[in-house]
Amino acid sequence: MPPASPKSSGYFPGSDDKHPVLITEAQPSLEDQHRSRVRRYTIIMAFRIPCLVLAAIAYSSFGSALLSILIIAVSIPLPWIAVLIANDRPPRRKDEPSRWDEPRPALESRPHKAIDG
Repeated sequence: MPPASPKSSGYFPGSDDKHPVLITEAQPSLEDQHRSRVRRYTIIMAFRIPCLVLAAIAYSSFGSALLSILIIAVSIPLPWIAVLIANDRPPRRKDEPSRWDEPRPALESRPHKAIDG
């Protein structure tokens, strides 16, 4: 039986010897970010087509306009939600520092010498 691969604590899941070491704090390329945003938008908007088909099936099968309107009402905010999610920044990594950890005083309160003249 092969030895169990050690749990990775790095960027890539799985064994560390299968993946290169990440030595930079650089963000993913703009092309990769755009591709993932387009993918998220497309997936969310793809739920709208089945909603419209289900509304038509519900109306033709059950004759219930109320059920059809409810299904369509659920699909109305999907474009707005898709745009908000697609335009969101990439998720924050666990090792990325938070810039709001502790409040800093606006003015220094240490004593200073004054020159009387």
